[in-house]
Amino acid sequence: MIGTENIISTPMQKEVQRVETAIDTALSGRSCAIVSSGDPGIYAMAGLVFEISRKRNLFLMSPFSAPQDPGGKEALGIEIVPGIPALSSGASLLGAPIAHDFAVISLSDLLTPWELIERRIEAAAQADFVIVFYNPKSKKRAWQLERAQKIILRYRDKKTPVGIVTGAMRSNQKVRVVALEELHISPVDMQTTVFIGSSTSARYLDFMVTPRGYAQKYDIRHT
Repeated sequence: MIGTENIISTPMQKEVQRVETAIDTALSGRSCAIVSSGDPGIYAMAGLVFEISRKRNLFLMSPFSAPQDPGGKEALGIEIVPGIPALSSGASLLGAPIAHDFAVISLSDLLTPWELIERRIEAAAQADFVIVFYNPKSKKRAWQLERAQKIILRYRDKKTPVGIVTGAMRSNQKVRVVALEELHISPVDMQTTVFIGSSTSARYLDFMVTPRGYAQKYDIRHT
């Protein structure tokens, strides 16, 4: 059983402090886990652990690699435990929206310049990827999603299906499919993942489906 005295928490935008504390705890000889929602390697904490470890010149050891000599460096054992990312849990609730090629973009410009985010949205829209948006809107970032919608509408029909999943697999779960033209008036927050369909994506009953291309190669008609 884990007591609350063993839990160290920090608020949003204190991620560096959280990782530094975790690394120091592990280097002191105690086991320590950093907990992230979804998958730790997708818009989460695993990347920052490696960035800080590299900055501190730590010798990282994986449980799956052969033993090595740390060469005098501080040694830290590390294991990334995969989870279920929102793009997978959300997609399962919608049906099969990412059954073909897709691009994943975060709309948060806290760490990435908005000009770069816009270029990525434009490129993904022009290439006809299904586009998955993380961090679509917050109280302080209310305009980015509508701006992204306007960019995509240059390349997609206004009736393109858009899947909106909030709180996937949680008690506040909400799932809906709307037309691209309605995205800016749809309820979206930081727990929402948005799936913008490609030119081949379609709504089927209450589901959203992006064909893989089998119908173009095989006869899939009912017999």
